[in-house]
Amino acid sequence: MGINTKKCSIAAAIAFAISGNAWADAEVERQAVAQSNNVPQQTSEKDAPEKITVTGSRIKRDSFSVATPLVTMDKAAIEDTGLGSLAEILVENMPAINATLSNTTTQSSVTGTGLSTIDLRDLGTDRTLTLIDGRRVVSNSYNGNYVSLSTIPSSMVERVEVITGGASATYGSDAIAGVVNIITEKDKVGTSFSVKSGQSTDGGAEELSFDFDHGSTFANEKGYVFFSSSYDRDFGLSFYDRKRAQVEDSYLYDFDEMCNTMLTADGRQCMRDITQADWVSKSDGTLGGVFLENSRNDKQFWYDGQTLRDDWKGNEEIYGLNTQQYVQLKVPQDNLSAAVKVDFEITDETKAYAQVHYSRSETFNLKSPEDDYEGAAVSVLDPETGDPAGFVRPGYIPIDNPYVPQEILDSNPYRDRIYWDRRFAEVGPVSTDNTRETIRTWAGLQGYAFNGEWEWDISVGYGKFHQNQVRLNELDIFKVKEALNAEQLADGTIQCKNPDARADGCVALNLFGEGSITPEMADYIRVNPTLDNYNEQMNAMGYITGDLFELPAGAVSAVFGAEYRKDTQEMKTDAAMKRGGITWNVVPAFKGSVDVREAFAEFSVPLLRDQFAAKNLSADVSARFADYSWSNTGLVQSYKVGLIYEPFDGYMLRANWATAQRAPSITELLSPERGDYDSFDDICEGLTATSTAPGHDACRQEPTIAAQLAENPDFEFEDENSGYSPNVGNDQLKEESATTITYGLTLSPEFLGGVRLAADYYDITVEDVISVLSNERILELCYDSSIPWGGDNTYCNDVSRDSEGQIQKIVQREYNLNELTSRGVDFSAAYKFDLNDFGSLSFKADYTQVIENALTNETSAGIVTDHYAGFGSPDKKGSASLTWRYNDLRIRWSTKYLGEFKMSQSLEEDYQEALLENTEACSNQADSCIANPEALAFQDYGSYVRHDLSVSYKLDLGGSEVRVYGGVNNLANNYGRFTPSGRGNYYSQYGGGRGRFVYLGAQYSF
Repeated sequence: MGINTKKCSIAAAIAFAISGNAWADAEVERQAVAQSNNVPQQTSEKDAPEKITVTGSRIKRDSFSVATPLVTMDKAAIEDTGLGSLAEILVENMPAINATLSNTTTQSSVTGTGLSTIDLRDLGTDRTLTLIDGRRVVSNSYNGNYVSLSTIPSSMVERVEVITGGASATYGSDAIAGVVNIITEKDKVGTSFSVKSGQSTDGGAEELSFDFDHGSTFANEKGYVFFSSSYDRDFGLSFYDRKRAQVEDSYLYDFDEMCNTMLTADGRQCMRDITQADWVSKSDGTLGGVFLENSRNDKQFWYDGQTLRDDWKGNEEIYGLNTQQYVQLKVPQDNLSAAVKVDFEITDETKAYAQVHYSRSETFNLKSPEDDYEGAAVSVLDPETGDPAGFVRPGYIPIDNPYVPQEILDSNPYRDRIYWDRRFAEVGPVSTDNTRETIRTWAGLQGYAFNGEWEWDISVGYGKFHQNQVRLNELDIFKVKEALNAEQLADGTIQCKNPDARADGCVALNLFGEGSITPEMADYIRVNPTLDNYNEQMNAMGYITGDLFELPAGAVSAVFGAEYRKDTQEMKTDAAMKRGGITWNVVPAFKGSVDVREAFAEFSVPLLRDQFAAKNLSADVSARFADYSWSNTGLVQSYKVGLIYEPFDGYMLRANWATAQRAPSITELLSPERGDYDSFDDICEGLTATSTAPGHDACRQEPTIAAQLAENPDFEFEDENSGYSPNVGNDQLKEESATTITYGLTLSPEFLGGVRLAADYYDITVEDVISVLSNERILELCYDSSIPWGGDNTYCNDVSRDSEGQIQKIVQREYNLNELTSRGVDFSAAYKFDLNDFGSLSFKADYTQVIENALTNETSAGIVTDHYAGFGSPDKKGSASLTWRYNDLRIRWSTKYLGEFKMSQSLEEDYQEALLENTEACSNQADSCIANPEALAFQDYGSYVRHDLSVSYKLDLGGSEVRVYGGVNNLANNYGRFTPSGRGNYYSQYGGGRGRFVYLGAQYSF
């Protein structure tokens, strides 16, 4: 598809006045906020103001007109945190940034373990564009365009710049919430080696890192080369490292009794009547097995070691297994990364540049042994086509299985079915071994044209990402099913009944008692499936920038450019994954690609300069037109318009309006069904021949349910779904579209003596949000909507039931569904004070408050908007630091503030509704009235404050130097409030259980 010139002609251009909320660190002067795109910094022979480039625009600007309207963090501030993860550093020090994927949030993730990603404004990682030196780079994820910050050598980072608001007109897709630009070293000369180690004072969470870098010039200083490498080892944090994690809890609010309850050995009880010692939360997936666990069996059996007992019924919370013992609070990880960049001045007017980055990340996530039961359905694929081909279950243990104890047979099992549930410890703990390798490279030429008045840049780039994932000790359900179908020969030998299975090596399986599964049995049913995901990106870009013509207020500057990019993704699987029928989520093999051709332009127009009450008034406009290979809607268009107004020195107002887009990812467009689980309640639950609940009329038309009603008029349907909800792409998706508005004010008047203040307001609305319908909504649209039930109802086609009417799967398709809204304010302050003979002090503070974070959906009740600000995470966040510098000594105190919030929006809504009903009941003197209803126990979280302290000292050794540094993060060892919904009963934003962390390091430079 070619560029539509008619559509291009409607664009006057686009906008970008660099919006963002804050300042660089106090020591960063305006002229140093620079060079985020590889543009040569050569000065003209004329005595003109230096022009620089900042994140958010490719136009070079006079340094006096750049009021640093963006958040930055320089190398010294990064080093002072004592943290090894760049993502964690940014989250801890920039309130507008949130962690999305990390080692404390991906313990259960199939593809996310080991990633280190961030987002802005809680709008999602895929709506925040992460750049390296102003360049888009290959994704590190199967699920979207995610750049893992752990792939960048920490010693390579010179600083980080963050802008807020739509920047698609400058950078293209994904820049809806803003841009995070990682800027690498460009002029460091010399060699340095550093080592750092740290751990929690309460044990665990050890970290170790090594960094090496070298920079030098060559060829009579025409060339510059910089090499950097880092190795980081995170030892993780386990269940056994924290006593809080070992507290069993299963919390619910009882809306009948209006009290907070915990599960105990005697069932649920109000917390006011028990102590923490009474809390339990156990699973029936025991190591020796549970048998006949069905409400129709009066006797239910379990193994206490090798001893068979018949007192399981009603006693799961006494004899069950605490599965939290297998959960890691933080997954161990090894990161190795290296990078080299080279600049070479070919002539006085032409410069070549290149960079190569390599990273390797390894994580090993040790989990629980697989827990399975007779009805656990897993999906099966056609190994040739990859299409879904049904399901397989382990099935009941046959009544004539020779391993079944006589005592169980004598109990008269319901319908001669041996129900079972068992954790397969003898097979080994399920483990996920992830290895990620990333290569990024680009090279280009820069130069001057038109007598040095214009600068040009052309470059090509290539990146490849490979994730190899091995899942150890899963179960092959085909083999489990065959192994349970056993017989005993006359000589006492027990074997699999099926001769074909025996020829394939089948070993009869004994599930009765701990240790009953022999190594031979385990070897037969064990499967270690593998996934290999490959992402590739190729791009070529060129642009030219310079001054078009002069106006009374100055030159009109412009950028004109074009970019081509092709992204390819391929998922390769082994034979086990191709066939399915295993206990791991089935991810099918597939391959797809997307390419885009883009043209862009930017203009900076000075309107007034050095006039009364108008020190500077300028407008910035920019536009980008993108032609995507998948697009069914023509060109994707992005615009931005901005104004900067400085009435006097030290005062600036800015306003920006922009449109931005996020193109659907290859997975969202093209992925076949990939396994996932999401709990839901079947709308047909409780169905009888005469039930009148919503949807039951349609449920009775389901053939499998109708057959059971015909067989037994008293039949009542009981929901026993597994929650299997595979995700699938949709090639009819279109781009998400956003409108962003920002207003800002910065103050740095001379009479305040170095004090700088900033305030910004942002308003972001995203339409056609790519998302999936909830399982409940799909069931509602199938069984209880204006769309008739049946094959013509597309939502019914996404629901599959088995022969007993149980839901086997609900397919969750990607659609352009919703509208996201995010509004808020940011405040910043910076101050630098010279203490003369006693050094200097610098202060920096950032604060953000979310005013609105809303999602609008279409439901059966009409258009519904859910407001999430203040639910699930704080809507007020802040950070501050105070740094004292005295010669070679640097001491930095910093603090992080998280405001109060409510943990669950849905629980709050249910509670408020219950309060109203109870008030009405009490007014009517009803028996159901609760005189003193309890407030929700784990709902309201107060503010959280954490303090850090770091010290750094340089020793001059004459031609070399040693920097010794150390510190304490979380001085007060503040773990935050007990959080039953959090992993290990910790809230992830409070540190996830790490607690006080001490570290010590040294750097040798020469």
